[in-house]
Amino acid sequence: MAHDAGAGGGMEIVPHSGDLELELPPLDVLRQDSLYRDATRPAHGGHHGQESWFRTLQLAFQCVGILYADLGTSPLYVYANTFKKGVGHEDDVLGVLSIIIYSFVLFTMIKIVFIALYANDEGDGGTFALYSLISRYAKVCLIPNQQAEDELVSRYKHHTKPSATLRRAQWMKNLLERSKVAKISLFFLTILATALAISDCMLTPPISVLAAVNGLKLRAPHLTTDEMVWITVGILVLLFAVQRFGTDKIGYTFAPVVALWLLFIAGIGIFNLVKYDVGTLKAFNPKYIIDYFRRNKKKGWVSLGEILLCFTGTEALFADLGYFSIRSIQLSFTFGLLPSVLLAYIGQAAYLRKHMGMDISNIFFNSIPSSLFWPTFILALIASVIGSQAMISCAFATMSHLQALNCFPRVKILHTSRRYSGQLYIPEVNIFLCISACVVTISFRTTGFIAKAHEICVVLVMVITTLLMTIVMLLVWKVSIWWIAIFFIVFMSTESIYTAAVLYKFTHGPYLPLAMSAVLMVIMIVWHYVHVKRYKYELQHTVSRDEVKDLLENRGLKRVPGLGLFYTELVQGIPPIFPHLIEKIPTIHSVIVFITVKHLPIPHVDVSDRFLFRQVEPKEFMVFRCVARYGYRDTLEMAHDFVTIVVEYLQYYIRDINLYGIGDEPLRISYHSARVDSSSWDKPTGHGIYAEEMLTPIQSFSELTMHPVGMSNRLAQFQTGKMNLEEILKIEEDQKVIQREVDNGVVYIVGESEVIAKPGSNLLKKIVVNYLYNFLRKNSRNGEKMLSIPRGKLLKVGITYEI
Repeated sequence: MAHDAGAGGGMEIVPHSGDLELELPPLDVLRQDSLYRDATRPAHGGHHGQESWFRTLQLAFQCVGILYADLGTSPLYVYANTFKKGVGHEDDVLGVLSIIIYSFVLFTMIKIVFIALYANDEGDGGTFALYSLISRYAKVCLIPNQQAEDELVSRYKHHTKPSATLRRAQWMKNLLERSKVAKISLFFLTILATALAISDCMLTPPISVLAAVNGLKLRAPHLTTDEMVWITVGILVLLFAVQRFGTDKIGYTFAPVVALWLLFIAGIGIFNLVKYDVGTLKAFNPKYIIDYFRRNKKKGWVSLGEILLCFTGTEALFADLGYFSIRSIQLSFTFGLLPSVLLAYIGQAAYLRKHMGMDISNIFFNSIPSSLFWPTFILALIASVIGSQAMISCAFATMSHLQALNCFPRVKILHTSRRYSGQLYIPEVNIFLCISACVVTISFRTTGFIAKAHEICVVLVMVITTLLMTIVMLLVWKVSIWWIAIFFIVFMSTESIYTAAVLYKFTHGPYLPLAMSAVLMVIMIVWHYVHVKRYKYELQHTVSRDEVKDLLENRGLKRVPGLGLFYTELVQGIPPIFPHLIEKIPTIHSVIVFITVKHLPIPHVDVSDRFLFRQVEPKEFMVFRCVARYGYRDTLEMAHDFVTIVVEYLQYYIRDINLYGIGDEPLRISYHSARVDSSSWDKPTGHGIYAEEMLTPIQSFSELTMHPVGMSNRLAQFQTGKMNLEEILKIEEDQKVIQREVDNGVVYIVGESEVIAKPGSNLLKKIVVNYLYNFLRKNSRNGEKMLSIPRGKLLKVGITYEI
């Protein structure tokens, strides 16, 4: 029977008969055996641990090149779009500037940089990372493949919390786990924000680059709109062409240019402020916001849609956290981006107050001293190109998350840095974004029209991030209800005002971002829906223990030399495709391992925590089950390397299961509750798992013998009759058999399952399953390519499922 334990945590192993009770040491003790070592420690990858200041400064410098160019180039078009019909009153400039200052500080600095970045999923940010973080604290995943052992990998540090916060966290956990509507709603919000973010990636490059190219009108007025559009398209193609070189190289290449750009706009801002109107600094008084809305009423409210363009790129900054670290972003933002951008806006406002009658469409370049036009134009053009990099990096990271958690068809993912696994390149996504950005540029032709499409993506992602952050505060951080209330009220109220303004204008179009987001959401929903249905079908039709025994003991079944790796998605049980194979070809290999590659909702799983094993009865047939667990940032090994690691860990398993099997009695393992937190996490109070059901053996012999304190007597009793020569020889013989069969050859068996709607299904389900899903499956990468399986050793087994 499972029961609670103290904060220190522990593990209790009890024979099912109740004759023996063995208290094992705490789970956080370093283990000797790589299969079980430190199974409760989160496996941090990348560079999100404690890093040196030198490394922090390096990353802070790269941040400038990757994250801040989009935010840093917003002064090119914010005033031009906000005052496209002219300035009605000179204090309107102060009102808009005041809104820009406080919106930038509130949404970008406070919400994202100093709050949301801490809601990262072990170093990964973004909407989908928030969903992954929530899914570790509450079982909201729609695929029923959760295992108690997964919680040991996903552990955070324990922090004691007041009982009231724990009750609220438990209430939220129960709500999310017990309500199917809550699970689906959370998933829907997540993929909506994800689809909008990807759609935003095809709008950011056109608006940034086109705004910079428009500056040529001041020096080359003969250029037509068509010519500027095609110049923009050429630049965009070049930008996407260099993505294959990787973020690390791009960051170091771009960072000096963006840093110089920020210095330029800050210096020009100071120059304009001193030359034209030092009184512009009055905009720090928020009363000018009130005066602006009182004077302009509905028109002022509608203009918020254009003003919010000042913090476009903020969500990408959060999503691209996987490329950098929190401290490096906060450092470079506070002392680099923030003062530079605000000075640029203040300087333009000072110039605009003295030139209210001029053409606003090129206000940025008009405000530049004539002698500095060409250097500034070149920097603006390069910085606007670089500004697109943040969204492109965001798209790559987001697509990687989606694919790992079975929400998108398989695509090729390349890791461009050997040091940092978060730096990715996805050729298919890169081509799609390139074509989309070029089509948007050619179709819309002006920044004003693109800005309208851009606004809806920005504001909806902001709102969804606030909702998910509130859940994280309740469920994960378990902070005071007053802080949660302040956060929700402040940000949801202000973002709702922006959202209403954007939606009011959005009724007049353009509808491209929502149309593109709808298409992406349909793809995600269809892929995930069928994946869940197929998994549940296989789970319901798993082969029973007696059926497996009958199959293996069938005299007509032939055993051939070699190791057979049978890939399946099930984490428990034998899949129905196995008897289907034996029925068609009554032959199996001498050693069979059912392999499940499972992605956990965490960025990284250490190799020491990766594999879970169990042996299928009867034991003499050498049939095993193995779950290989990866984080959504982890790279799958090449097939040969994967086999080497699996065999090594299987040898450990055979040693331990032979040492600790107590006759034929099943073992029951109770995991004491361990509350963990990035602030805190309540584990289930306990899990009763029988040995024939679980996938891992108990601790290794080497670990048990390392802890004599309080254990020597019980270990002596536990080891009685076990450590004899016969057992040791049996272990060695089994290990030699496995190695011999590996030397005889390895065959990879992959199920090629076709999914169709069962007879009697409604028309919508038939369209979704029979046409949409199968179209996506046929046009995505095959499973053996994702697993890097050599064709000469591949055996495909076809089967049709009716769901």
